[in-house]
Amino acid sequence: MIKANSLPETLSLFPLTGAVLLPRGRLPLHIFEPRYLQMIEDCLKTRERLIGMVQPAGGRLATIGCAGRLTGFTETEDGRYMITLSGISRFRIRREIEGFTPYRRAEVAWTDFARDLGPAEHDETLDRKQLYRTLRSYLESQGLGPDWDSLKEAEDELLINSLSMLLPFDAADKQALLEAPSLSTRRETLITLMEYALHGGGEESLQ
Repeated sequence: MIKANSLPETLSLFPLTGAVLLPRGRLPLHIFEPRYLQMIEDCLKTRERLIGMVQPAGGRLATIGCAGRLTGFTETEDGRYMITLSGISRFRIRREIEGFTPYRRAEVAWTDFARDLGPAEHDETLDRKQLYRTLRSYLESQGLGPDWDSLKEAEDELLINSLSMLLPFDAADKQALLEAPSLSTRRETLITLMEYALHGGGEESLQ
């Protein structure tokens, strides 16, 4: 487990619209652009093997992202990489670093997200019946189907964070889920987003 005092002051950044990683979550990625192939190779040479997932936001980068540790790596015959990032902690970008790497890098701060390095969170006020009811209606409206057995067995954090990462919300709403200060707040935001979509929210986000 990575401790707070071993988190680096700089991170390589992987901007990807609509892709959100959360602490203790797992994000599979298909890497094929030359600059990001280079980023993966450089990452593998470091002790922490951390990459910062961050969303583009209006021509810039979102201020808050989440660092993932490279825990799965496969190279295809044509030179692409299939990787898995395991979420470690959110971070706040302080400033981007000008340099010679083909990918973006930034100085980051971790102090606002000390809770991310602790044990899994529990949502004491989670009403699973309400969540499942809303989720079922939302998935039916999207033409999707859940694995109900897996959902019912999942712990609070795994359930809420997995849905936050996987459901097809727009980038601004994904960012709102990432920035939620607690698991219960994320669950409330998640339910609100699903209900908003069910009531014909259209293209507008909650932000």
